[in-house]
Amino acid sequence: MIATDVCIIGAGPAGAAAALQLQQLHIPCVVVDKAVFPRDKICGDGLSGKVLTALNRIDPEMGKRLCALQEKEGSWGVTFTAPSRDALDIAYQPGYNSQAKEGIPAGFVCKRIHFDNFLVSEMKRCPGIQLFEGRSIDAYTLQEDGYLLADATGEFLVKAKLIIVANGAHSPFTKEPGGIYMEPQHYCAGIRAYYKGVTGLSADGFIELHFLRSLLPGYFWIFPLPNGEANIGISILSSVVRKRKLNLKKLLQEIITSDPVLKQRFTHAEGVSAVEGYGLPLGSKKRKISGERYMLAGDAGYLIDPFTGEGIGNALYSGRIAARQAAACLQANDFSAACMKAYDDEVYRVLGPELRLSTKLQKLARRTWLFNFLMKTAMRNKQLRELMSCMFYEIDVRKKLAQPSFYVKMLLNR
Repeated sequence: MIATDVCIIGAGPAGAAAALQLQQLHIPCVVVDKAVFPRDKICGDGLSGKVLTALNRIDPEMGKRLCALQEKEGSWGVTFTAPSRDALDIAYQPGYNSQAKEGIPAGFVCKRIHFDNFLVSEMKRCPGIQLFEGRSIDAYTLQEDGYLLADATGEFLVKAKLIIVANGAHSPFTKEPGGIYMEPQHYCAGIRAYYKGVTGLSADGFIELHFLRSLLPGYFWIFPLPNGEANIGISILSSVVRKRKLNLKKLLQEIITSDPVLKQRFTHAEGVSAVEGYGLPLGSKKRKISGERYMLAGDAGYLIDPFTGEGIGNALYSGRIAARQAAACLQANDFSAACMKAYDDEVYRVLGPELRLSTKLQKLARRTWLFNFLMKTAMRNKQLRELMSCMFYEIDVRKKLAQPSFYVKMLLNR
């Protein structure tokens, strides 16, 4: 049996961030993942400005190594296209100028098979991180002095004073004992495919979110990748899929062959992968994400942005917060639910304002005319564009939302 103070279940972005932050705090940990890396993960592959920011805050050298990674495409922002086909460019970094951009892009597009493997390679650099690949944690037993974790055979055992659960959207721990269950109105269905030969891609690597009438409040996306590839897909609320009885694969094909605007860009494009589906647990509802001796991080904690689908940046932030809370609990030798609740408070203090704002934007997107109006307003309103930019770059939206002067400027610049 392996004994450790902290066991992290899942080696994706949230789990890796927690482990790497613990390394900086000189706290050894054990990380367990059922996969053997490199492995693919169905995703949009977008790394917003929050990703590089989070990695730099853990270790600036790690941020430099990500920037040197070859298997990625630089991205300076995101283009929102309304049902009216009005397009709005939002930079990942406030003050961005396409004519005078300098330095390293704030964001990237990188296939998860490469990005997650990068994070695993970073963990393997750290002597204080024990990484076990190809091991599944199937049993969780809360004991007086910690959690006893085991695989299905009972032969692989880990005893930990506390656990950070970061094994994704379908984590069995999230359901029980976490008590969080899938709710269609707070969950998105997504499908993804890789294509080559898509035309009209941004020279600055802007990712594209097309809010088509047939998908509201969801969207069709195009994310440019290296070597002339693009990640394309659909994200739409599970409740809408059920209500309309949508076939997402059929809908994707209809968009790229029949949409009056987009079909022109796919005339000579060809698919280079199968169409695959996945689920996105949204942060459109505040939840209890910790308890006695455990914390839920990343997708296991339902922290995906409801409007943009941003998940990786939020996962990294929650992983870092979980690591700092683990350090505080170990120092105090207090692993009670009351002590762990400080994790919930910090996650929602940091991510809560933008999650609430995104939830409002998602609801606006249900009404075509209102969403079109919002887009036109944002096209004319610098303050609103900067607010949206902050959602992808620095977590300081809460500061702007707390300033009355922000709302005055918005009204004056309508």
